[in-house]
This record gives sequence, structure tokens and C-alpha cells, in this order.
Amino acid sequence: HLILLSENEKGYKNLLKLVTKGYLEGFYYKPRIDKELLSEYSEGLIALSSCVRGEVAHNVNRENVPRAIKVAAQYAEIMGEDNFFLELQNHQLENQDRINKEIIGIGKKLGLPVVATNNCHYIDREDFRAHEILLCLQTGKTISDPYRMQYPADEFYFKSPKEMIALFKDTPEAIENTLKIAERCELELEFGKLNLPEYPIPESYTLETYLDERSREGLKKRFSELAGRKIEFDREIYEKRLDRELGIINKMGYPGYFLIVWDFIHYAKKNGIPVGPGRGSAAGSVVAYALEITDIDPLQYGLLFERFLNPERVSMPDIDIDFCMDGRDEVIKYVTEKYGGNQNVTQIITFGSMNAKGVIRDVGRVLDMPYGEVDKLAKLVPNKLNITLNDAFKEEKQFDKLRKENTNVDELLNIAKNLEGLQRHCSTHAAGVVISSKALTEFCPLYKGGNDDVVTQYAMGSVEMLGLLKMDFLGLRTLTVIDNALKMIKQSQNVELDIGAIPLDDPATFKLLCDAKTLGVFQLESSGMRDLLKKLKPDDFKDIIALLAMYRPGPLESGMVDDYVKRKHGTMEEKYDLPQLESILKETHGVILYQEQVMKIASVLAGFSMGDADLLRRAMGKKKAEEMAAQREKFMTGSQEKKVDGKKSKKIFDLMEKFAGYGFNKSHSTAYAQISYQTAYLKAHYPLEFFGALITSDMDNTDKVLRYIHDCREMKITVQPPDVNLSQRSFSVSDNKLVFGLGAIKNVGGKAIDNIIEARQGLGQFTSMEQLCENVDMQLVNKRVFEGLIKSGACDSLGRSRAGMMKELPACMERGQGKQRDEQLGQSNMFDSFDVEEEKQSDVTVEEWSDADRLKLERESIGFYITGHPLDGFTRELSWFTDATSASVAEAGNGKSVSLAGIPIKHLPKTTRKGDKMGIITLEDLQGSVEVILWPEIYSQVLDLLLAEEPLLVKGEVDSEGNMPKVIAKSVFPLAQAKQHHHGRVLIHFRTLGLERETLMAVKGILASHKGTNDTRLHFIFPDDKERVVTVAEELRIQPSDEVIEQIQALLGEDAILFE
Repeated sequence: HLILLSENEKGYKNLLKLVTKGYLEGFYYKPRIDKELLSEYSEGLIALSSCVRGEVAHNVNRENVPRAIKVAAQYAEIMGEDNFFLELQNHQLENQDRINKEIIGIGKKLGLPVVATNNCHYIDREDFRAHEILLCLQTGKTISDPYRMQYPADEFYFKSPKEMIALFKDTPEAIENTLKIAERCELELEFGKLNLPEYPIPESYTLETYLDERSREGLKKRFSELAGRKIEFDREIYEKRLDRELGIINKMGYPGYFLIVWDFIHYAKKNGIPVGPGRGSAAGSVVAYALEITDIDPLQYGLLFERFLNPERVSMPDIDIDFCMDGRDEVIKYVTEKYGGNQNVTQIITFGSMNAKGVIRDVGRVLDMPYGEVDKLAKLVPNKLNITLNDAFKEEKQFDKLRKENTNVDELLNIAKNLEGLQRHCSTHAAGVVISSKALTEFCPLYKGGNDDVVTQYAMGSVEMLGLLKMDFLGLRTLTVIDNALKMIKQSQNVELDIGAIPLDDPATFKLLCDAKTLGVFQLESSGMRDLLKKLKPDDFKDIIALLAMYRPGPLESGMVDDYVKRKHGTMEEKYDLPQLESILKETHGVILYQEQVMKIASVLAGFSMGDADLLRRAMGKKKAEEMAAQREKFMTGSQEKKVDGKKSKKIFDLMEKFAGYGFNKSHSTAYAQISYQTAYLKAHYPLEFFGALITSDMDNTDKVLRYIHDCREMKITVQPPDVNLSQRSFSVSDNKLVFGLGAIKNVGGKAIDNIIEARQGLGQFTSMEQLCENVDMQLVNKRVFEGLIKSGACDSLGRSRAGMMKELPACMERGQGKQRDEQLGQSNMFDSFDVEEEKQSDVTVEEWSDADRLKLERESIGFYITGHPLDGFTRELSWFTDATSASVAEAGNGKSVSLAGIPIKHLPKTTRKGDKMGIITLEDLQGSVEVILWPEIYSQVLDLLLAEEPLLVKGEVDSEGNMPKVIAKSVFPLAQAKQHHHGRVLIHFRTLGLERETLMAVKGILASHKGTNDTRLHFIFPDDKERVVTVAEELRIQPSDEVIEQIQALLGEDAILFE
């Protein structure tokens, strides 16, 4: 170890370089530098010899004082006079007095100063226990492990001056030197100064004039687009807004920023890389719209520039950009090469910290506490974003009770509170890229992550404070889906669809939205959003903007959403306290929904400039009492000057303050609403191509693929298995069917697929397995590939059964390999010149696989079932005995009781701490899969069922803690036996119109002959739609069975019996 302190700016920059090189060039388990490198970058640095792990103290501790003297002399020479200090430490440890005496002697011998330090691993002595727990977390140990890493004393805390003086009373000069070093360190980092890279502009231009020209040319192009779409606009209003925005941009010194962003977006679009229509507040800028940085017309939607760039509050503009997932890296590469390579452009680090629930689980595990007890504590933390333990303790009084009852719980919670918020790990920020005017090591150190990604060691906020340009290059999968769908539409229908020019009032699109058939539609596919769509019945693009803004916890909990829906449908009156508010709030039916509305109200009623209005909006979001009081007074004064009634002004300000906490950025909502609408339009008009692109993009997510295939079938779309005669690499459309791509099949690689497609194009179509083997390259298409093709159903069009093709495969492959060998040697079959019918494929009858085996092998080769599902024969049971699916479990509340059915496709045996056997299974249904926890009492009863892989009915509770919701099973039994295990209510429906006494008596006879204990009720439906339910006598209660169901249905119809 070695301590290096920056004495000045030169030292700081040298320190940045040393730390960077330690990670990028000298990393071996830990970052390392050598003395040669230290010598090169020693200027401006003060070095301290460090603790007992330092090279000097380490040699002293090993009683190699001559070596210690030599090392100290080397460091003194490298660092220069008065720049190397020998450290003395006193942690009350064995050998430390001896080490200190020797180091003092070395100092006297070499004329080197000593300095008193203390290793600080925690702040207070009382944190010793928490630090031990942290060490266990870092090393994967428990506190009871005798071999765990631990510190020998509780002295490694931040000591007071008084404590340090007492510890080093015999060497006061060591204390004095700490003050001298502190006084020498005069580094002051410069914050706020922009360090933007220089955008290369043509000669005779300045940044300002070039931006002006690009913007005005771009606006003319936008005028042509608006005219072509027959949208009315006032040229003068746009030009005035452009002038004002350019004036602000130039005054604030950001023309270069806009040109940099314009340039790489221009590059992306020119190279066919899809770019999102906008993101965040940048959609409120006409300059961004003119430059095609965004595709949202801010004037058409009433968006505000000051929400994006406020002249009253100097801060860097922040334009985040969505790119197609497949092209994002290419854009980053372009930017990297343009602005100086990897030394000037790199990604940004991000730190993951310990959150409230997670830290309770972590500490409980280290303390060896029972899982169930720790799990109970973690679940007491309310499910709120970014909630702290302090807030959780206030909200949930159960914590106090459990603390008093159990000292272990008290210790766990105290330690968890100490560790909460500490950084747990670091990774590469998902989107952040920093672009510098010169080498980044002039501003910050760099770090090499686990994937060899070079990133800044400073996180996002610190990078921005240093004035570096930070851009968010986000990869948005939906843009890839849209792009691929457009390509498929061109290929299958020869239609060049301009997705940016589709009509925003398309009836089919709004019908799809009103029907809530939005699975796969961007941001509108969750069950909660689909419920809201059904209530709202959107009929205007502005409704979609509102939907995206409203569907958040704040608005949903406040009742705002219900008011919006009622007012839209006229069941609640729209009220405006002042007529001036109507023009601002009319689009949201009198509800304050957008942050921009708060800004407009402040401007209209109180005379705020838009810059001041943005400051008000920010103040309301922060909810700082002092700042809000000043803003309230300013608003009241301004409204008084505008002759607005004082009581109404106060009421309106209160309303603004209330809703500002829920208000959403309309610019962002508008941009994302466009993507939502585009995907809905594609699903409504080109469902085959849309689903083809959608499923291709999510092929690595089996649950999503299953849900999408299920949705296809709901929409009467035929999904055809892979087919060597039809399939492309990815999904494709053929004869109004969605055809699986060959790339979906396991063990079938890209080269093999390309070779099969190429051979097919040469032949027209494969007609037999033998022909297929003869015409593909047998070195690329090997046995594993053929087996995958057969099992998946890709060879079904060759006219043979799958079992038959698998049996004849070796012979066909041998013939194909022989033919290809002959062709390579230039030999030919002596009968090739004669028109002789070749030997046909073997006609030996082979018994086809059973449905169960066929589906099992299908799933084995593709990852899911295509031509059927083991649940297909249980339609009635699913209707009667389940109330949830894997998809609905994912959105169910914690602790909700559910009944669901599926196939156990994975089985992971586990052992509890007590040594009991338990298991975790993955249960797959028609819409995906979910994990089910089987505690020992259940597991022992159902192990045989799991091995049989038959459909199961699981009743249990949802556990939504952790990354993915799970089901804790309360009971498990075969789905085929669901009726026998049903203990709930049985309802028998009668329509009284035409009902005869004989029918009632026949039903009574059926009930009497199938006696059981289930609560049985008769449900009578009268001609006027009135209903009556009668509970039958105890002697007529039944036990459900196939026989009783069939008899009731034969008498009263298919839907006559229902199980609850």
C-alpha cells in the first residue's frame, strides 16, 4: 500500500493518471503501479508510507530493517525532498510499538519526517460490529465462521484530534506534520466550467452561425412535411420561436452542444439506424425539432422550451436519445472516433447501493438468522420506490414490537440501518457516455470493469460537475421492433410504410386501444394499463399522451385519474375557477396533469416569465418549505397585480402545489406516446409483421414469446412451426401465416441456416430428407442440426413422420456425405446419365411419437411448445379451477391467493437449514412461466408428480419480493384430479323460460346420486334478467366428478355448471 496526496493541480492530474494506469495496465487481482511509473508522475504529490501493508512497515514487521531502509530511500528519491513521510500508527496491536520505533529510527537515519495516521474503516468505535458484518458480506462468509476475515481490534475508526495527540504524546512532531501536510494540500477543483469537445465547423462559420443555418434549413424542411400532411401552421410563429430559442442557446454558450448532438443523430439516420422521436424535455425545443434531433412539433402540442433550457438557471442542456438496440454501439463508435478515441470518450460508472429490503436480508444471512424470520422482516418494509429504513420503521409499527421481543432482531435492524446506502457494487451505466475536449485523465480517473469496459471512476453527477459533456445513448428495443416490422412489411406486402407519417386519428388503431388489445404495444401492455384503457376509451392522440403521464403511483393514488376519466366521459362536470384556466387545462378536462400546465398558469395568472415559472415548478417538486413560501408570496403578488381575486389565487396555488408533485413532463410523454401509437398502428394494420418483429426481438425471453404467441392465437393468427421450405433465419410472413425462423431452433447456427436457405433457393423446395441431406453442406449442417430440425417440426413438410425421419436420418446423412465426397473428387454415379428413378426413402413403418413425446421434444428443441400444449386438453379445468396465470402473477399484489395450472418444466431440489428437503419448480402455462416454492411438507407429497411432468394445479400465495414474483404453494395436485380436490362452491345455472318440473326433478336425482360435501347452489335466471340463488339441502350436496358434470351438461347445456 502507498498513500498519495495531491498537493496542487499538477499533482491531482498525475494522481488521475497513476490511478488510471493501475486499473488499465497494472491490474492483477487489484490495481497496481510500479516505482518507475510513480517516478514519471510524482510531481505535485505527497507520499505516505502507509500502514503495515505498506512496503516499509511490511519489511520492518518481517524484521528485515535493511530492506525497509532501502525501500524508504527509494521512495524519498522518487518523490523528492519533503514529499515522502513515514507513517506511524497506533491501533493498540501487537508489534505496532516495535514497528513504530524502527520506523522512527529509519526516519532519523535517512532524514525523513514521520507523520501520525490512523486506518479508518468506519466512523465511530461503535461501528465495529457493523464493519465486521460488512466484511462478511464482501467475502461471502457468516459471522459464525472462525475463518472469516476480521480486524483484531475496534480501533480502526475516525479518531478525534484529542485521541490522536494522546496516542502519539511521545512523538509530537508526527502530529505536527499532519497539520503541515494538510496546509500544503491546496488543490481546488474547478466546477462549472464547460469542457465541451470542439465541433469541427466549416471555414468562415462560427458555432453560432453554423447552428443558425442548420436550424433554418431544417425548419424549412419541417414546413414542407407539415404542408404535405395537410397540417395548418403559422410560419411566423415558428420562426419567432426559433429566433428566441437560438438567442437563449447562444447566450448560454451551448451552440456547440446542439451541433454535436445533431451530428451523431444525423449520422445514425443517414446510416439507417432508427432514432427515437424524442425523450425528456428536449421535445419542447423548436431548434431540436428543426435539426431532427426530435420528431415532435413542440408548437402543435404546446410544449415549452424553458422546461428544457431555462435562461434563469444556468445548467447544461440534457438531451437523452433512444437508438435502436442493434445500432446503438455503432453510434457510440462513431462519436468515439470523431472526438479523439477512447482516451476522450468513454462510458460512465454507476454504483449499486444497499437498499432497505436487501440490506435486511444480507445482514440476516450473515448473522445466521432463520430465513423465515428474516424474510418476514424484509416483507414488513413497504413496497415504495427508494424507501429508507427510517421511513419504514415509522410506517410499520410491527418493527418496534419485534425489536422488543427479540434482541437478535434489534441487532439486525440496527446494523442494517448502519449499512443501508453503502455501495455494494459498481457497473457500467446503461446509457451514460462522457465526451471530453481532451484526454479524460485530465479530469477524472478511469476504471476497467468486469467485461473489460473502460469507464470513468466518477459517477454521473461528479462527471457533470467537472463540466464534461455527458450524453445518454439509450438502446430502445421497441425501435428495433418497429424497424424490423417495416422491413417485413416491405418484404411480404411490398409496402414502403413511412411510420413517421401515419395518420394520428386512425380508427382501427383507436379501436385496438379501446379494446385494450395492447400486448406488445409500447408502454401500454401491463394489466393495469389495459384496465385504464378500457375505462378511458381513448379517441384522440392527446389521450395517449395523458395516459402515459397518468399511469404512475402518485396520480393513481390521488384520485386524479378517476376524475380525468369521468370528466372525459361527461359524468363529472369540468370546472375552472377562473376563465383564464380553461385554455390551459381544457385538454386534460380541468385536471392539472402536466408540469408545463403549472408553468403556464404561473405565467398567465401571476406574470411569471417562463424561466421563473420553471423555477416555481422545480421548487414545487422539491417541496422545500422556505423556498415554497417565497414562491407563494411571489405568485400572490403577481396575481394581485393582474387583478386576480386573492382567495382564488390562493386556492389555485394550493391546487398547483398539490398536483405539481404528481405532474409529469409533457414533452417526454408526447414523444413516448408517438412510439406507443406507432406500435399500436402496426399491430392494428400489420399484425403478422408486427408480431414477427416483436417475437424476434424477445426470443431470449421465453415467457414473453409464449404470451405473444397466445395473443396471436387470440387474434386468429396462425403461428406455423419452423419449416425448412418456408422459414428464414428470423420470423417471416408466408401465406398469411407467421412462420417461425430457423434461428429459433437450438443447436442450429447461423452458417447452417444460411446454407439451408441457399440450397432451398437453388432447388425451389426440399421434398425428402434424403434430398435435403444431399443438397446442404454436411460439414455445416451436422447431425445435431438435423435432429433439432426434426424435433422442432421444421422437416414436417418433407412428408414423413418425425419418428420416421429420425430413424432414417443416419442413412440419409451417409448418402448425402457420400455424394458430396464424390463431387469433390470429380466422380459421378454411372447411372447419372440415365433417366432412372432413384431408390425411394425407406417405406418401413415407424410408429409416430405420442403427442406428449412430440410436444416434449418440440420444447426441448425450441424452448417452448408450438403445435400444441399439454394444457390444451384441460380447457374446462382451467376455466373452472384457476383464477391466475403466470402473466397475472407477475402483476399481482404480495400475499394474494392464487390458483394456477401448468407443466413443471424445471425442478430444483433444495435443503433447508434444518436439513429438510424442499424444492423450487418452474411452472409453465400458456402465457409463460412462474417459480413455485414447495416447502418440505408439500414437497414430500408431490415429488412423484414432478418427475412425471404432468399438468399440475397449484394453490398458493404470491411472493412479490425480489426480482421476480413467485408462488408459495399451499397445495399441489394433478390437474386431471382437480374436480376430486375441489372443496369450493358448485353453481348450477337454470334459465326459467321453458323450464319444466321434470327437468328440476332430474337435476335433483343427479344430485342425490352423487352425494358429497361441496356447497351446492341453484342459480335461476328469469326472463326479465332477474336472478335468484338457492342453496340446496345438505343431503343434495355433491362431490364433483366427470359423471355428474356430463349428466348436468347433457340436461342443461355446456355452461350449466360452474365451480367457485
